[in-house]
Amino acid sequence: MVFTADADGRCEVFTWHAATASARRVTDRPGGTFHCSIDADAHVWWFEEDAHGSGRWRFRPFDGGPARDGLRGTPEGQARGLAVSADGAVALALGDGAGTTVYRGPRGGTARPVARLPYQASLTGISSDGELLAVGGQARSSRAVTVLRASDGTRIARLPCGQGALWSLGFTPRPGSQELLLVREDGGRYLLATWRPGGEPVTHAWASFDTEITARWRPDGRGVLIRQDRHGRSILHRADLDARGLSVLPTAPGTLLDAAEHAGGDLHTLWTSTAEPPRALSSAGTPLPAAPRPPAPLPGVSRDLWTPGPDGDLHTLVTLPEGARGPVPTVFLVHGGPADHDRDAYDGTVHSLVASGFGVARVNYRGSTGYGPAWRAAMTEGVGLTQVADLAAARADLVERGWADPGSCALWGTSWGGYLTLLALGVRPGLWRAGVAVKPVAHLALAHAATTPALRALDERLFGGTPEELPELYARSSPHTYLPHLDAPLLIVAARHDAKCPPGQVLAYTDGLTRQHKPHDVLWLDTGHDGYDGADHVRALRAAVVFLDRTLRGGPAPDRRRTAPTASPATRRGESGPAEHAAVPAGGSTPHHPTERTTHHAEGHHPQRPARG
Repeated sequence: MVFTADADGRCEVFTWHAATASARRVTDRPGGTFHCSIDADAHVWWFEEDAHGSGRWRFRPFDGGPARDGLRGTPEGQARGLAVSADGAVALALGDGAGTTVYRGPRGGTARPVARLPYQASLTGISSDGELLAVGGQARSSRAVTVLRASDGTRIARLPCGQGALWSLGFTPRPGSQELLLVREDGGRYLLATWRPGGEPVTHAWASFDTEITARWRPDGRGVLIRQDRHGRSILHRADLDARGLSVLPTAPGTLLDAAEHAGGDLHTLWTSTAEPPRALSSAGTPLPAAPRPPAPLPGVSRDLWTPGPDGDLHTLVTLPEGARGPVPTVFLVHGGPADHDRDAYDGTVHSLVASGFGVARVNYRGSTGYGPAWRAAMTEGVGLTQVADLAAARADLVERGWADPGSCALWGTSWGGYLTLLALGVRPGLWRAGVAVKPVAHLALAHAATTPALRALDERLFGGTPEELPELYARSSPHTYLPHLDAPLLIVAARHDAKCPPGQVLAYTDGLTRQHKPHDVLWLDTGHDGYDGADHVRALRAAVVFLDRTLRGGPAPDRRRTAPTASPATRRGESGPAEHAAVPAGGSTPHHPTERTTHHAEGHHPQRPARG
């Protein structure tokens, strides 16, 4: 197998040989490496990307040897999917600012472009015979799933989303079959579906779920392993397509970051909970990699909080210091996405804060995944403002229960969570004592102009149009509008090469903070939106904890020297760089037809991310 782990403070790729229970490091790059895979012939694959997320696929044999280009002659681009057939035919998709190009060729051979798609797409699989390719587009559009002939890119079928949404999760590994696995959202449910050439998609109504799922083929190619995200935890199901049967597999309470079944029924899972760092487990006792474990027990007592709300009960994962008597200073960790959710899963930031005497609240506000399509779509008060209302409701509940100190509540969010942090500080200024916004969206219109095509499309789906078409709507939901009302100290951590939350719009916001004499600190990182170097995460974590200690409890003031950004005039206007630097990961995988490591879910992407910040 192949996996990623810490190596001298960076995320790097390793191989694991179960027979000898030994690991070997494969990559050693200054910026770290995250996306990786392994094909049926045990070639190890990884994506060599720069700070902007642009690069190319490389591979080498499992037992070592020189690294080679996956396909020779491909330009650098964003990784949008890798698939290798049983006979070594390689297909990969690379994105740029204008669309996606799909390439094909023999492993290590010359690349041949077979399709150019004028939109963001993800290559989600290649059939076992290497003849068909599956490409996923926007899940709620006519481009949801497209099947292409691998030899020349001819479109074989286009599977639209219908009344809901549709996702492609790869071809069956069974030789001689070209069956494609799908997930359909329809009527408030998520349903398993399949497609075969010459026919229409078949929806398996007996395999129906009330919250988001992801799935992968079992080795026999007739069964499916399904991971369900439900209320912050995971449920693992096994589906038999021939017998039309669905069963729940026993797993400990917590979160499954990944699950795969191997020949002979050996089930491998990557499991975690708030109190347990990720552990690789085998149902057959196969030796799997084990990471060093922190001293047990980890600090904190965890509990679930359900708060009544206008669109249903709001779920918050709460972790408090042991032995806390009375309310404590509380930090609300705000997840990004918005198509994501906080899980009963290990997060080093939670325990760092609890060990420092803070309570931690992780709120799965409306718009989060894991609570069904209706919760995901609920924007009753407007984009961003709905989520701010939920953060305020969770805060009020914690205060009423005597868990949170009403005078010492802070917000800390990354990416879209950073956006919500800034928005909440301005919209509800009397509730929050401080805020930490990491790589945030601070000015919606400027961010829309300079971000990736995928995030521009997301904005336009959320708001129903562009900032030019709906300026008042964007302004109503933009943090910069409420900057004059801000009355809490603020720490902003931003990245100079951030393509998703561009530095220019952060600079515009911090310039406004300075002009209006708002107390703030700014930490600039020389990285992109996703960073795989642990030193940057530690630096941001340390700055945030010191900042919160000072603002919530009157701790000592830090060194006031700031790292000044280096920004061109173009960057200050909100531009993050050339359009081809828009980094958008894509993925999904099957045991024999690997794609990059990100796992493709209905309603979003949930890889095992690096730490917050």
